Order: sequence, then structure tokens, then C-alpha cells
Amino acid sequence: MEEVVTGRFLLMTNIVALGAGRMGRGIAQVFAYAGHDVTVLDFKPREAADSEKLLAAGKQEVAQNLAFLVELNVLDASEVEAILGRIHGAGADKAAEVLGQADYVFEGVPEVMAAKEDALIRAGKLTRPECIIASTTSTMSVNALSDFVDGPERFLNAHWLNPAYLIPLVEVSPGDRTSEDVVTRLMDFLKSVGKVPVRCKASPGYIVPRIQSVAMNEAARMVEEGVATAEDIDLAVRVGFGLRYATMGLVEFTDWGGVDILYYACNYLQKELQSDRFAPAEIVKQKMESGELGLGHGKGFYDYSEVDPDKFRSDKLSTFVALLRHMDMLPMLGGKSQGDR
Repeated sequence: MEEVVTGRFLLMTNIVALGAGRMGRGIAQVFAYAGHDVTVLDFKPREAADSEKLLAAGKQEVAQNLAFLVELNVLDASEVEAILGRIHGAGADKAAEVLGQADYVFEGVPEVMAAKEDALIRAGKLTRPECIIASTTSTMSVNALSDFVDGPERFLNAHWLNPAYLIPLVEVSPGDRTSEDVVTRLMDFLKSVGKVPVRCKASPGYIVPRIQSVAMNEAARMVEEGVATAEDIDLAVRVGFGLRYATMGLVEFTDWGGVDILYYACNYLQKELQSDRFAPAEIVKQKMESGELGLGHGKGFYDYSEVDPDKFRSDKLSTFVALLRHMDMLPMLGGKSQGDR
């Protein structure tokens, strides 16, 4: 539990990672690293010895992660013991006690509807009405799960990307009945531990998995068609696609290059590859008609009416150069990169 002094009151933040698998362990590490106590609750009824073994394995995994950070000089070795000391384990026999005190519960049981239903029904009944319950599901809609929770206004999805202790992003998806105050509280709490929460509708695939599934499937299709080897496709992604979008988002890059470039490219690919999967989105067609073509036209997906285009480009390219330098990939005179020197 983390003690927070607010005026004359001493507030305790009780955090529960519901499920002792990989996601629960990663979430526990995040909060413990940030200074909070967190309980990993093995919610599946099992023999006490088996539960203790599973929880011990989870803590050992966290210890290995922390040792890795020490090796990389991200963390001082003297901090490891304290971080591990903030992670507590509990079996299903302690569920009523642990959940009854919880302020935040992050459900991370297996991605099976029956398992989610069982866990959320039981957790909803054992928690206080003001406790926020967030599922970490990577596939299921919040609206498909909210009926299982007593008080659906306090329920939403919070999709963490693995490894949870390293990836900053958490995709927060409120349901139709989620209270706006609950959304704000959770996003603020995630920010307080160094995460970068983004909000999205209750839509299958959220943001990253939806984009990722299309990109990964297209990569597999190119291997299938013999366009390039798996090795060359991955190399192209690492030194081109990935680097580019580490400094600019997909939508932002569309504005950078021009919405018209995307429009014409999509039409060409749709025709040549004979597939509607490359057809331009309706919003792209609409922006072509309205002349909202991006940075050079004052407006695209973003409004650039008060932006200095030259400074904008300079700032973005400076970030890109810094990233290339950090990765020893910055081109040097004579055609070699930093890593070749």
C-alpha cells in the first residue's frame, strides 16, 4: 500500500493485480517500481502449495527483470530489494480480504470468456463500490465484459503491451456505462507511475493491435508471395518503418508527406495488387475533396494554421537524427554508419 498525505488525511492506495500470470507480474513490477505496494492475487482456486509455488515463480521473474535493468544501468542494485518487498502474493483463500481493501484491480486472467466472466463476477462482488476494476484483455470489448461486474460504471479496459514493465503505452477503453470520473482517475493514476495512457472507443483491437494485425498479416503475405525473405522484410521494418514511426505517428506522417500521396498510392496498390484491402479510407477521399492535404496546406488530419512548417520539419528531423545517432545508424561521410567506424 502506498501512503499519500493529502491535507490532514492519510490515504492508502491498494492495488491488486488479479491473476498471477505474465500480465499480472508485469503490472505488479510497474507499480512496485513506482513506489507502490501491490498484491498479486492468484484468483484460481488451487492447493495452497501450488498457489505459493506460482506466486514465488512470479516474483522470481520480476527479480530477473530487475536484474536485467541493473545490468543495463537503468536501476541501482541497491533498489532491487525494496522494489521486490513492495510486491505481495495472495492465494484465492485471501481474495475477500485483499479485494475488499482494493482501490484499483487490474484483471489479467487468461483470454477466455468463461475465465473473464468468472473472475469479474467474483471480483465485482468482493470489492467496494468505489473500487475501479480494469480488465487488461487484448481482444475483448469492454461492453462485452461489463455485464459481469457489479457497478459497470466503475469498469473499463486497460490494455497493457508486453513487456508491461517496459512499454509506456496503456490503451484505455471505457464502455458505454463507464463513468467519466473513473476514466479520468485511472488515466491520471497510470500517468503517475510513468505510463502513457491513450483513450480509445470500445472497439475490437483497440489501436495498436488493430494496426499491428494488419501490418503483421501483410508481412506474412509478402513472404508467402515471395516478394522478399522474412529476414529482408524484418530488416526493412527495423531500419525503415520502425525508425520512422518512432519519431512520428502514422497519421502525423500522412500529413507530413501529404494526404494526396497516400490517396494515389492506395489507388495504385489497389489496382495493381487487385485487392480492396489497399483502397483509400473514406476520410482520405474526403480530405482530397476538401483540399486538406496536410502540413503544406495548413490542414490535414491536424490543424497547422498556427504552426511554422519549417520549424516543425526541423524539430522532427532533429529527433530522428538523435535516434539514428543513439542506435549507431547515422550515415557518415564515405558511406559508413557510426557503427562501422
